[in-house]
Amino acid sequence: MTAERDERRALVIVAHPDDMEIGCGGTVARWVEEGWTVRLVVVTDGGAGGPDDATDVSPEARRRISEQRKAEQREAARILGLASVDFLDYPDGQLEPTLELRRDLVRLIRRYRPQVLVIPSPERTWSPAYQVGRYHPDHLAVGQAALAAAYPAAGNAWDFPELLSEGLAPHYVQEIWVINAPVLNHAVDITTTLERKLAALRAHRSQFGDRLALVERWLRQAAMERGVRHGMHYAEEFHRIRVREPFPFRR
Repeated sequence: MTAERDERRALVIVAHPDDMEIGCGGTVARWVEEGWTVRLVVVTDGGAGGPDDATDVSPEARRRISEQRKAEQREAARILGLASVDFLDYPDGQLEPTLELRRDLVRLIRRYRPQVLVIPSPERTWSPAYQVGRYHPDHLAVGQAALAAAYPAAGNAWDFPELLSEGLAPHYVQEIWVINAPVLNHAVDITTTLERKLAALRAHRSQFGDRLALVERWLRQAAMERGVRHGMHYAEEFHRIRVREPFPFRR
C-alpha cells in the first residue's frame, strides 16, 4: 500500500488516436520524465479517420484504417514513454455518453487507480469565437462520460456493483484535468518537452501527411501563446479540478 501511495499515476482518456498528443502531449512527456506512470485510454477505434473524400467506406476499409491508427498510437505512446494504451473500440464518429461507456471507464479507473485523470471537455466554449474542430462530438461524449465515471461512480461501490466481482474496489481520483475547457485555470511548462510532443505527433502519419509541418507550426505557436500568458516559453493549459478524498457528503 505504501508503494501504491508513493507512485504517481495519471490516466489520460481521449476519443481518438492523436487527441492526447495534441491536447496534453507535452504535459504527459514531462510527467514521464519526472517518474510518473502514465496510461492512455482511446475510446473509439479510429476507423473514421480516413480521407474526407474517400469513396470506399466499407467495413474492411474502416478496419484497415483502425489498425493503422492503433499502430501509430502505440508508436506515439512509446515515444512519450507511456506504460500502456487501451483501446475500447467504440465506433469512431458515433460515440454517445452511455452507461456502458461510463462502466468501461469506471473499470479502467479502478484498475489503474490514478491520482490524476486527464479528459476532454464535456462542454463547448463560444468565446471569443466557437472553434468547430476543437469540439468534435466524440470529444464531448468522452468528456461527459469520463467526468461521470470519475464522480461518483469510480469511488462508489454501489455504482456498477458487478465490478466488485472483478476485484475492482472503489477508487477516488484526486484531480481531474480538463482539456479545452471553457475556463482554464492551470498551466504546465512544456518548454523542455515540446519537441517530444511533436515527435509523438509525427507518428500519426495517416492523419497529417503533407500537412504535418503546418500542424507543427500551429501547435508550436499555440504553445507559445499559452506560455506568454503564464510567464513560460511554451505551455499547455487545463481546467484543474481538485477532488477531496473521500467526499464529505452523500448523494
